[in-house]
Amino acid sequence: MSGPMNDAVATRLTRRSFVFGASAAAGGLILSSLSASAQGVAARGAGATGSEVTVWVVISPDDQVTIRVARSEFGQGVMTSLPMLVAEELECDWSKVQAEYAPVAEHLARGRAWGNMVTTDSVSVRTSHEYLRRAGAQARTMLLEEAASRWACPVSECSARDSVITHGPTTRRFRFGELAEAASTRPVPSNAPLKRPSEWRLLGKSMSPIGLEAKVTGKPIYAIDVRLPGMLYAAVKGCPALGGKLKGFDAAQVSGMPGVRRVLAVGDDAVAVVADSWWRAKKALDALPILWDETAVEGVTTDGVLKTMREGLDAADSFVGRRSADPDAGLGSAVKTVTAEYHVPYLAHATLEPQTCTAWITADRAEVWAPTQNGEGTMAVVAALLQRPPSQIIIHKCHAGGGFGRRGLSQDWTRQAVQIARAIGLPVKMVWSREQDMTHDYYRPLVAARLVAGLDARGGLVGWKVRLCGASIFALLAPHFMRDGRDMGQMNGFLDRDMSYDAPFEVSCVTRNHGLPVGFWRAVNYSQNCFFREAFIDEMAHAAGTDPVSFRRRLLAKSPRTQRVLDETARRAHWGHAPSGVFQGIAVAEFADAICGQVVELSVASDGAIKIHRVVCVLDAGHIVHPDTVVAQTEGCIIQALGAALTGEITVAQGRVEQTSFVDYPLLRMNETPRIETTILAPVDPDTARWGGVGETGVPPLAPALVNAVYAATGQRIRSLPMKNHKLRPRL
Repeated sequence: MSGPMNDAVATRLTRRSFVFGASAAAGGLILSSLSASAQGVAARGAGATGSEVTVWVVISPDDQVTIRVARSEFGQGVMTSLPMLVAEELECDWSKVQAEYAPVAEHLARGRAWGNMVTTDSVSVRTSHEYLRRAGAQARTMLLEEAASRWACPVSECSARDSVITHGPTTRRFRFGELAEAASTRPVPSNAPLKRPSEWRLLGKSMSPIGLEAKVTGKPIYAIDVRLPGMLYAAVKGCPALGGKLKGFDAAQVSGMPGVRRVLAVGDDAVAVVADSWWRAKKALDALPILWDETAVEGVTTDGVLKTMREGLDAADSFVGRRSADPDAGLGSAVKTVTAEYHVPYLAHATLEPQTCTAWITADRAEVWAPTQNGEGTMAVVAALLQRPPSQIIIHKCHAGGGFGRRGLSQDWTRQAVQIARAIGLPVKMVWSREQDMTHDYYRPLVAARLVAGLDARGGLVGWKVRLCGASIFALLAPHFMRDGRDMGQMNGFLDRDMSYDAPFEVSCVTRNHGLPVGFWRAVNYSQNCFFREAFIDEMAHAAGTDPVSFRRRLLAKSPRTQRVLDETARRAHWGHAPSGVFQGIAVAEFADAICGQVVELSVASDGAIKIHRVVCVLDAGHIVHPDTVVAQTEGCIIQALGAALTGEITVAQGRVEQTSFVDYPLLRMNETPRIETTILAPVDPDTARWGGVGETGVPPLAPALVNAVYAATGQRIRSLPMKNHKLRPRL
């Protein structure tokens, strides 16, 4: 790539100041992968405005602190929480902190200096907290050492606070900005001590969010906002049948339409029109005669897939994920047996910002502006597609208008944008229409489950077996995570690490892959498995003649942390004391070292209409960085999960997805959203508390709490979602 525009872009990147539209954030360095001396070498020569004290921290002469972070921001608030982890130990003035993405190209050129860039599975805080705090402590130590050397005093006589180093005996002071340049030449200490939780001043408090003004004032910060000189726009249409192929198109029919520059095939299953505006590209694409080959998938239907999954529940090729004690013996001795089959539908991600990506491909350089959940993964996709070394590729990470797993391993939007831009030779912004986005997703899988439990004469659980059947996400998107060809993640929510109930138990799974694309949806397999689990727990409790809270408490005798969440949820919801005509359902779920309990309160009208009055939520995620963000994320989980449970369903006929927009795949509206009361539990022992994930933990308990409340209101067991497919009748 050459020319003034290109040279300017390259210069800005080298100087670390290219951040499209606004500040952004989220971090990631695994310290074991980069020695302290290597960190120091990597920090030198970055050329950023100000001085790089470490790879994470840049301090300017006016005391402005820039914290570089590697994970991606798509609404979960890591642009604030991850810099807080660094700032806590750095002891800088929070009002002078800004954040920017760690550039992917330099990340690779500098030996993966910022470590893991993946932003999924609620990993940003829970797997980054230690090395990000360590990064702040290292930078603080280097500043303290520089001040002590100037004062010729022991470091122990110096302290840091609010971007100032103070010499205790004399009260002499240096600002961070006065010390940063010299401090950056010092060795990075390998083991700077960290504060104890009792010493934190930022963590656990809702500090002013970074970049908030840009979001609330509508400044262009998202990938869909990218503008480049001479940029063209692309609209894409994939084969309407998932797995179908492109046979041909008549470009001559639209080439003369206003603004149209090119019509081209994208891979073997899509067509793009490139024009001088996206709307002109979209109008031409709508008018383009296209021939598709759908014969290979013309018999694929939702009913057919569900039939396959139900049949799989009896198949012999199952594999066991967890087995404790002897559930078969317990079932054999049971005085009462409870059996039920459940299933859930495909779900779309329905990100408010549809799939989009901007690319500029020339003979010697490729630049991509991407709303990615994994900058390094996007780099790898582009490099493989173009058969070019990473040194010729620049990935500009942009904020994404929602992710939920859609913008991670499924990088189809990146591939299409790069293919189109390579053919055009100019910068091209590709934007999917809402219809394209809805009908060409990587959907949460359709899954079936059979659960069998045995109760003794006192209502005790003596045996419990679960069989699941569904498609494997790993098999399609991450086969390297398979174990001997098995996707153990299909059983998440029933495995040792994520189910606290103590009983003779077995969970097994049958995998049935098919032609429909499946992917990571918020909370992934927990979203359906905890529905199966917690709804069936309610069935067992009623069969045993026991209150659902009491029944769970007996099974949680060895899991005090989960029992604590259950008890607090019931207490705050005034369990068993709902207003007249209002009914309650409860559920609890473990996810990513966090535990969430929820009670749904609802009523059912004479015509069967459901009104959700309140959701009471209690969360134990261990240490909390930014409480406001945690509450917002938890309530966002509840709203998304509630909408999915009430109306969310993707159906397929002849290989074609039948839902095309928010008209037939509606999101929960404001007037449908109930009052949500969220409580964050403080750790029992802060010094040993875990760092749990919060971006997805609120999803799994909602659906089972909802259907359990429906049972209380109607006496009807709901074993399949969404609720819109069921005709309810209130109890007389």
